[in-house]
Amino acid sequence: MSADSENQSVPTLTREGDVFLLELGDGENRFNTAFVDAVEAHLDAVQAASTPRALVTKATGKFWSNGLDLDWMAANQDQIEGFVPRVHGMFARFLGLDVPTIAALQGHTFAAGAMLALAHDQRVMRCDRGFFCLPEVDIGIPFTPGMSALILARLSARVAHEAMTTGRRYGGDAAAQAGIVERAVEADLVLSTATELAAALAPKDPATLGAIKQGLYASSLEALRGVPART
Repeated sequence: MSADSENQSVPTLTREGDVFLLELGDGENRFNTAFVDAVEAHLDAVQAASTPRALVTKATGKFWSNGLDLDWMAANQDQIEGFVPRVHGMFARFLGLDVPTIAALQGHTFAAGAMLALAHDQRVMRCDRGFFCLPEVDIGIPFTPGMSALILARLSARVAHEAMTTGRRYGGDAAAQAGIVERAVEADLVLSTATELAAALAPKDPATLGAIKQGLYASSLEALRGVPART
């Protein structure tokens, strides 16, 4: 395991009234097995909790998430084959979750981190600093079919094409104009705005919400789960 991975904090979960707060950490919040293990356990806890309930995913500092922990992956190549499907599964879990989810983007949201944000129901982004970016075209890492399906399910075709083929960095206002995020607000309002949105959605019936999302994103969920395409 790399030093960066060793120093990275593990996501934590707290509850404030009807809203759960999933804290990714105060570093780059990159995905490795410890990160995915923690997120999966926290989602289990949220789904097992009493209703009404909703989830806000937040972070502290310069980054919301910089995506895959490439240092950890380079040091653990024997685990990559099984790890990438787990990341896809984490995206699918959020995309089809029977709980309202809001991503509170206070900092940079890049690559697989941006995909995790897109898997949430809504996004609130800081307007003055920080970028949303899919830089894969610039770092030589093609999107997997599951990743492409997720992005195309959550963004318009025009915006998805621009974001995926140019690696454009969207600031908060530009991201709102493009429909990548629902709100772009001042830094000190990101978490409170996301929490208010989540609290308003918390009473939604879990069974109904889950069924709607599973149907709405059926093909994307199949792609993320590695289900062969129908012919």
